[in-house]
Amino acid sequence: MLSRTANNLYWMARYVERAENTARMLDVTYRMSLVPKEPRLADQEWFAPLNITGTLFPFSGRYSEVGARDVLRYMVLDQDNPSSIYSCARVARENARAVRGSITSDMWEVLNSTWIELQNMNESRLDNDGVVHFFDWVKERSHLFRGVTVGTALRDQAFQFNRLGIFIERADNTTRILDAKYHVLLPSVDDVGGAVDYYQWAAVLQSVSAFDSYRKIYRDMITPLRVAELLILREDMPRSLHACMKESYEILRAVSTEQAAEAVRVAGEMHAGLHFGRIERIFQGGMHEYLTDFLKRVDDLGREITKGFFTV
Repeated sequence: MLSRTANNLYWMARYVERAENTARMLDVTYRMSLVPKEPRLADQEWFAPLNITGTLFPFSGRYSEVGARDVLRYMVLDQDNPSSIYSCARVARENARAVRGSITSDMWEVLNSTWIELQNMNESRLDNDGVVHFFDWVKERSHLFRGVTVGTALRDQAFQFNRLGIFIERADNTTRILDAKYHVLLPSVDDVGGAVDYYQWAAVLQSVSAFDSYRKIYRDMITPLRVAELLILREDMPRSLHACMKESYEILRAVSTEQAAEAVRVAGEMHAGLHFGRIERIFQGGMHEYLTDFLKRVDDLGREITKGFFTV
């Protein structure tokens, strides 16, 4: 496969996944903002999406305060914000158009119709329909794209690079959400691992569709240790770091070339660390430190994938 084609397929999938993850994050943030609280803490939750996506600095350059309306405007429809849902849908479609012959007609129709619908979206319509309805729609379109891909695409290298993009992006997002919870949302560093507000931890689980899984596995009250274990080390949790790196490693082995040997090695090393890891040791070494290091390693892996497969 041409490196340019593989690159387009990889980033097409990453941007579809990124749009869904942004919708999940904003949906939970919006629901949490409706919980009664002290006036001085009214907009506290809205720092989280900006910190998770690393866009607090550019946001602050355009808006004087962090509040619901401005954050939603910036993260949903802002054409100049590369992390907005609008921008993700546009770039995903552009990548799909560049490799039109390597994806199925059904895959293209989903991305194209999603983009057309988003172009008709504005703040007025968002207010009238409700932001929760919009976030559900974004998630459904992402689910539809993945379902159509699995149901119609040939199991060739194009399919593998599409899946690789999904799992690398998902690992990045889960890491950011967990780190934001431990390092940003908590009142102070002293609270890490201590008594944490039930609704905030439930929001973390809901943001990665893990609330029902948590109840099924642990059948107990929500605790930081178990949430971290579920989202980091559980191989059977679809959005956990372990599951994402297991899939990424297996895909990289399947499409590996001599030039991409380092990417395979890095992915294998990350998977092994998660497979044999223990959550107690992670807590002892510091959750924030672990997640910061893991995020750096995901970024390093992304660079190795680019170097091994996409660089001519």
